[in-house]
Amino acid sequence: MPVVHSSTAPEFSMHNATFTGLAAPSRGATETCVWRTELAPGVEGREHALTREEVLVVLAGAAVATVDGAEHALSDGDALIVPPHTPFALANPHERPCTLMAVLPVGGQAVLPEGEPFTPPWAR
Repeated sequence: MPVVHSSTAPEFSMHNATFTGLAAPSRGATETCVWRTELAPGVEGREHALTREEVLVVLAGAAVATVDGAEHALSDGDALIVPPHTPFALANPHERPCTLMAVLPVGGQAVLPEGEPFTPPWAR
């Protein structure tokens, strides 16, 4: 069973967020991708969708999720379940960072409004 230490996990930046890739096919996972996302204070959300269900859990801080046009406040310990092909965005209008853990089945892809589906680098 491979171990991915967060101190050596790859980091990626996109749309004002930092992603730390933990579990993914390139790191030994065959069914589930997991990554940590850090939203800096004042970050506006970027609307996108995913081809598979994504689950996000707030580890620290707070965020605002807009899912299919409805806003939802999230704080420590809350989970957000985003159905596939549902537009959503995460924003951090607060004064401290927000850290989330994300889980997505292997093979899930992101879709931006103006583009084709793609596999984010942290899920490869």
